[in-house]
Amino acid sequence: MRLLLILVALAVLAVIGAAVYFRTVAMPAEVWHVDPGSVTPPASPNFELRRGEGAPVFDATADVMAARIDAIATAEGAAMIGGDLATGQMTYVARSRIMGFPDAVSVRLVPVAGGTRVEIFSRARFGYSDMGVNAARVARWIAAARG
Repeated sequence: MRLLLILVALAVLAVIGAAVYFRTVAMPAEVWHVDPGSVTPPASPNFELRRGEGAPVFDATADVMAARIDAIATAEGAAMIGGDLATGQMTYVARSRIMGFPDAVSVRLVPVAGGTRVEIFSRARFGYSDMGVNAARVARWIAAARG
């Protein structure tokens, strides 16, 4: 019985330790702040990439879209780690609710005739599969940006 309690305690400590690690692991901009328009997609399926013709176009200026995207990201608890609104290229870290797994979300705003194309590259830092989390995030941000 004592051995079982020790094993359970160790398992609980391991889960708590993992949660602390994932919530505090560094996401340096030098590594994660990339251009969605030119990045090479990873071999793993744990990402969502919308660029070029696959990226949505909005009937708004890049400045307006930068503020809109930043408000959406911030409302979801994401923190900007690279770029800035003025350049129209930003990278955010979004974390999962329970374990705090970090995902990087890079956004590039491209002025086009009649508006702004929003290119987005959302990817997981850890794991091979993200169970659709990044695709859902990109779809949610695009829908919110449309109003």
